[in-house]
Amino acid sequence: MLNIRNVKKQDLSDIVIIEQLCFPQEEAATKESFEMRIEVIPDSFFVAEENGVIIGFVNGPVIKTPFITDDLFKELKENPETGGHQSILGIAVTPHFQTRGVAAALLAHIEKAAKEKKRETITLTCKEELIVFYLNHGYRNLGTSDSQHAGVTWYNMVKKL
Repeated sequence: MLNIRNVKKQDLSDIVIIEQLCFPQEEAATKESFEMRIEVIPDSFFVAEENGVIIGFVNGPVIKTPFITDDLFKELKENPETGGHQSILGIAVTPHFQTRGVAAALLAHIEKAAKEKKRETITLTCKEELIVFYLNHGYRNLGTSDSQHAGVTWYNMVKKL
């Protein structure tokens, strides 16, 4: 049975492995980035477990603007108690568990948490091949992002809460 919970420090090594399995090296977040996210934004960092084993995660800080900026990958501030825009810097599911609804469950979980804290939107960037996935989950494609992360073309996807 799938269980989604807030991240713990001891989850770090599993999270790094999943990230490396799911993203090319130039796009993947570093161990240090995850340490910072676990420390600074544990209230918007969730892991999915199946039988006690971490199989996926979603995380991102609450930001003042409706779009993600590249500086978020390097420095974070604690989330405000209410308001703002819930960003998603990363969502990843172990390849063996992909296409089983885990990513959808993680999106639903972070959305519920964001609604409870009266966030305005959920915002993320994705590559072109994932646009349809997010459209199917109620996000709108607001065009290409200014992000230069990993030299990839990213698209702004936003869901009003």
